[in-house]
Amino acid sequence: MGGPAEVQIEDLRRRWPDVRTQTLPSGAILVTISSISLPLGWSRAATSIRFLVPTGYPFAAPDCFWADTDLMLEGGRMPCNAGNNNIIPETAQPGLWFSWHVQAWNPNRDTLSSWMNTIADRLRRLQ
Repeated sequence: MGGPAEVQIEDLRRRWPDVRTQTLPSGAILVTISSISLPLGWSRAATSIRFLVPTGYPFAAPDCFWADTDLMLEGGRMPCNAGNNNIIPETAQPGLWFSWHVQAWNPNRDTLSSWMNTIADRLRRLQ
């Protein structure tokens, strides 16, 4: 996948230098950011985040994301709208899956950085 996705991945790297990508058989791209800081209330201070850049991006919006499988809320509680050991499509990698969706994606305005802002906002909600 080229074009907007590649440019926006480079924008992500300016903010998170440890961004890694893997092109999947469908042409989707798995983006991994190794160390996202978490607020108090989580079982850890940081987690890896993974999400898919779908084929058809930017007209097809990113959807859902995965964190490390051992991430929980303090006290061992499972976060809302999450499921553990969910396999990331087209990979053998399990993760803590967050069923989290963009409410109104606009390919002329929204970017992979704004998707990461949505993910960070979800992680601040502590539920």
